[in-house]
Amino acid sequence: MRYSFIDSPTAEHIHQILSLYKLEGWWVESRDDADLVKRIIAGSHCFIMVEDGERMVGMGRAISDGVSDAYIQDVAVDAKCRGRGIGKEIVRRLLNRLNQDGVNWVGLIAERGSHPFYERLGFGVMPDATPMVRIFMP
Repeated sequence: MRYSFIDSPTAEHIHQILSLYKLEGWWVESRDDADLVKRIIAGSHCFIMVEDGERMVGMGRAISDGVSDAYIQDVAVDAKCRGRGIGKEIVRRLLNRLNQDGVNWVGLIAERGSHPFYERLGFGVMPDATPMVRIFMP
């Protein structure tokens, strides 16, 4: 497995990133998919991808102010490759990068049923906190 932080994805990277987003059910088709993926990566503190040969099998990213706080987002591993420690390594590398960059507070919102995975990596439920969202519809 090859783990790489990327800033400027190739067209093939974008295609495979979109495939992972779609496999997770996180992506709705749009006309500017490639441009949106480029902007997501450019706007992230860091974006990591995992390749097995020529095939992308995992990804993750952190968003941050680069000084104090960060959130881990979009950690995904192809279902065919799960159970091999890829997701754990993605999170470990994101945390190491954030720590090296001086960011010490890292949060995330665990999707339904995924919290045991993150608890094994040192994350805990925030007492007296409720994740919230507001989505603007076009």
